Amino acid sequence: MAVDKKRKRALPFESDEKIISPAFSGVSKDTMEDPQLNDSTSLGINVKWLVQIIVVAALVVWGYFGLTSQISHLNIEVMRMKDSVIMNSEFRVKWPLGQLGSLPADAEQNMRLGFIEKEVATIDAHVDTLRIKSIQQHPFLPASGAPNARESGETR
Repeated sequence: MAVDKKRKRALPFESDEKIISPAFSGVSKDTMEDPQLNDSTSLGINVKWLVQIIVVAALVVWGYFGLTSQISHLNIEVMRMKDSVIMNSEFRVKWPLGQLGSLPADAEQNMRLGFIEKEVATIDAHVDTLRIKSIQQHPFLPASGAPNARESGETR
C-alpha cells in the first residue's frame, strides 16, 4: 500500500488490493479501469441515500404534475374569459339595437307609456273641442294664430 508522506496515511488506490467503496463492493483496481456491467456486477448503496433519492424523485413527480395541473386550469380559465368577452361584446352591440329582446321591466314601462300617450291624446282632443266652442261663442275675438282684420287688409 502506498503512503502519503505529508499526511502519513495509506492510499488504497495505488495498491493491488481491492478498493472498498460504499457504492461498489468487490471491485478491484483492474476492474475500475475497465468497468463492465454483467450478471455479477453488484451495487451497494446506503438505505438513507436510497430513501432520499426516492423522496426527491417523488417530489419532482409531484411538482411536475402540480405545474401541469395549474397550467391546464389556467388555460381553461383563459378560454372562459375569452368566451365571456365575446358574449359581452355581442351583448353590448345587440342590446341597444333591440335584437336580444327586452326586460320585463321595460315591457311594463312601455305599457304604462302607451297608456299615458292615449290619455294625453284624449286630453288634447278635449282641449281642441273647448277651443272650438270658445271661438264659436265669441266670434269677435280673433282666434289664436289667425290674422286679425287689420293685418289681412280687410276694411269694415
